[in-house]
Amino acid sequence: MSGKGVTAGTHLLVETALRRLHHFQGDTLVRTYPVAVGKPETPTPTGDYHVVNKMLNPGGVLGTRWMGLDIPGGNYGIHGTNNPGSIGKAVSNGCIRMYNHHIEELFPQVQIGTPVRIVTGANVAQSAPGETYVIQPGDTLWQIARRFDVPLSTLIELNSLANPHEIYPGQVIVLPGSQSAI
Repeated sequence: MSGKGVTAGTHLLVETALRRLHHFQGDTLVRTYPVAVGKPETPTPTGDYHVVNKMLNPGGVLGTRWMGLDIPGGNYGIHGTNNPGSIGKAVSNGCIRMYNHHIEELFPQVQIGTPVRIVTGANVAQSAPGETYVIQPGDTLWQIARRFDVPLSTLIELNSLANPHEIYPGQVIVLPGSQSAI
């Protein structure tokens, strides 16, 4: 296992703005799934969390599988749904909903303790002027450039980064198309 922490293991990345859940094995993307996320009044909390419990067939609005997350201040999880028409929308009370057949595929590949990063993840093409991104633990500028489909040199220039290796969690960077925000 490398010094990056999650490089060798399974981890999940949820992009709420794009309503996608990405399943990674190390640095390799295994699969991307469409999801439903929290509505504006009850948004899905962003941050770094872990799967803390799993349940088969919780039923009702939770569908066929539940994976609870250690998000403070509530009972949040990644789960199936009895409302498949909600997938792709911001309609939940903060949970991440998946089609039942997708959560059934993912469930056995995720263990208790699996890291889950939840980010806004707005695509640059969908970014409004003034769009920024908050660096998360484990991010590299190269990953951010790939995620937002932006040339690395553009991010470096736009943010006047003397050393692209020296970014830190909580740092706010400006994305292209939002130069007026500088």
